[in-house]
Amino acid sequence: MAMRSQSTVSKYMARGGKPPSQSWKTFLRNHAEAIAAIDMCVVPTLSFERLFAFLVLGHSRRQLLWFEVTRHPTAAWLARQITEAFPWASAPAYLVRDNDRAYGHVFITRVTAMGIRDRPISLGSPWQNGIAERLIGTLRRECLAANSFRLCRVLQSDAHAPGFE
Repeated sequence: MAMRSQSTVSKYMARGGKPPSQSWKTFLRNHAEAIAAIDMCVVPTLSFERLFAFLVLGHSRRQLLWFEVTRHPTAAWLARQITEAFPWASAPAYLVRDNDRAYGHVFITRVTAMGIRDRPISLGSPWQNGIAERLIGTLRRECLAANSFRLCRVLQSDAHAPGFE
């Protein structure tokens, strides 16, 4: 049996340098036009009530597409919000979201029926939904700022409007 040099063997060995698929960052960059991100946050009001804000963002232009507030978020309410955020054929190809339990079976069924590919982020990785997390941070700063209670008042007035859940 002939001996092979180390350089010959290493030339034909599989290299482990490249990942088998694209990274999360590459996926977001390549499909930005077809991605929407959703998230929820708790908004404290001036009367110390807790409201839950639901927001939908388009990745391509980092544009707020939908915003709604409720006292009690349910999977059915979230499913209705997705339907209202993307009427007719305007649904994105991908939906990036947290692994929150509020997104229950009803929500996932609705998203699938709309032809949207559900892409929940990894547990403990909020950076994977960074665009939505950044907007939520801005919302919290503006709502809690000492000189800017206008947004909180708007949220409270929406919460007391007829048909508010």
